[in-house]
Amino acid sequence: MTYDRELNTARDIIGGHATWAAIDPESVARMRLQNRFKTGLDIARYTAKIMRADMAAYDQNPANYTQSLGCWHGFIGQQKMISIKKHFGSTKGRYLYLSGWMVAALRSEFGPLPDQSMHEKTSVPALIEELYTFLRQADARELGGYFRELDAAREQGETAKEKELLQKIDNFQTHVVPIIADIDAGFGNAEATYLLAKKMIEAGACALQIENQVSDEKQCGHQDGKVTVPHEDFLAKVRACRYAFMELGVEDGVIVTRTDSLGAGLTKQIAYSQEPGDLGDQYNSFLDCDEVTPNEIGPNDVIIKREGKLMRPKRLPSNLFQFRQGTGEDRCVLDCITSLQNGADLLWIETEKPHVEQIAGMVDRIREAVPNAKLVYNNSPSFNWTLNFRQQVFDAWTEEGRNVSAYDRAALMSVEYDETDLAVEADARIQSFQADAARRAGIFHHLITLPTYHTAALSTDNLAKRYFGEEAMLGYVKNVQREEIRQGIACVKHQNMAGSDIGDDHKDYFAGEAALKAGGKENTMNQFA
Repeated sequence: MTYDRELNTARDIIGGHATWAAIDPESVARMRLQNRFKTGLDIARYTAKIMRADMAAYDQNPANYTQSLGCWHGFIGQQKMISIKKHFGSTKGRYLYLSGWMVAALRSEFGPLPDQSMHEKTSVPALIEELYTFLRQADARELGGYFRELDAAREQGETAKEKELLQKIDNFQTHVVPIIADIDAGFGNAEATYLLAKKMIEAGACALQIENQVSDEKQCGHQDGKVTVPHEDFLAKVRACRYAFMELGVEDGVIVTRTDSLGAGLTKQIAYSQEPGDLGDQYNSFLDCDEVTPNEIGPNDVIIKREGKLMRPKRLPSNLFQFRQGTGEDRCVLDCITSLQNGADLLWIETEKPHVEQIAGMVDRIREAVPNAKLVYNNSPSFNWTLNFRQQVFDAWTEEGRNVSAYDRAALMSVEYDETDLAVEADARIQSFQADAARRAGIFHHLITLPTYHTAALSTDNLAKRYFGEEAMLGYVKNVQREEIRQGIACVKHQNMAGSDIGDDHKDYFAGEAALKAGGKENTMNQFA
């Protein structure tokens, strides 16, 4: 989509209608360039190709890992991408993550909810659509600024400047990037999963992340009480997602399968097995069972046969069955291999701590069966990163025989340790964690699920403390507005960010000299020029 091509196309169309003489072809060209993506499916097809190319680049070199932050509102996602373009000049390798946790906590009509799939299904595709609405508006805003500069260069006869601006317009990089969207455990059976997947894809999602928990017992991956389902039940939902992508013509759509088996000690049902060693039998082999004789079988017992012996799986009062202790990693590996062999593109292993070698140990086993296995990994705020990494360094130094008597392992979070060698080493490991894990543990995409939930809380707390305290108005001016101006935060011109200048341009197109525009000399936003 180049400026000249769009301009010539508009001229040809307008020229064919005698009554359209008042329609300016240059204005049409500009509006078309500001609205590159007409539908969510256009976005899904475009971003799926980006994600596939990034996956191929990672296979060639794990230094090409990708990243994202979870965003709970379109404005948050928009500001993130504007910031990335400002600081790094490119959005390459940077995505958005849509967290079901944040949808439940912040976007449900029921109010704040725990991450248990109790929020409205429609709120998930609605947030995807909202995110892309804001990203498309960011495109329109930035291009609109270029168009204004172009008009000024033409008025001043600055030919070189005009040419430079046309090149910027023709090579414009959109704020629209892939979204990895959380579909939880599918919100019901496979048909329910398919229907919701379609809505999410139609809204623009090119990647769906689905987990192997029971839909009606779904828990946050970092809480207790997780219940998994047999592989065939889960694979039916994976296939439902693929059918949704294929039906809508997003053949490159990406499916991320998440296993919660590391922290899930329960299953709702015993898998169906036709013969020893099949997938159902492998799932059942992890059940915690007692050997029984026929005389010991009660009227309500469930019995399976294992290696010629009658075994009674341990069933809880909740009617759930228990896995044997210590089988989590083995179940994770089987889950991952099975998913990749049945249509998944990427894996997600939910762990209880950020430990490169723990993740790598499982990935090494998975790659024995699927050599190019790749992960999406949750750099979760549910981890105490400071304490975890300080304890990792403490343990490593202890194993090396170094003197750690100055440190209390259980109290390493204390501020008194902040300037110590141990804390410095721990911070260095946190800083390199993503690169290290991408290289050693097969992690293609690093995300933080709910960082903007925490940043909103932290910044609001600081503002409230200062504004309602002794600083009063200075608490806002010094710590918010002054920093916005000095750091070049575009949002300091909040009217412009909300689309006022775009609206003025449209008024110009529609009404010409009769347009009543907001951006004149009396606009107080001019104080931030």
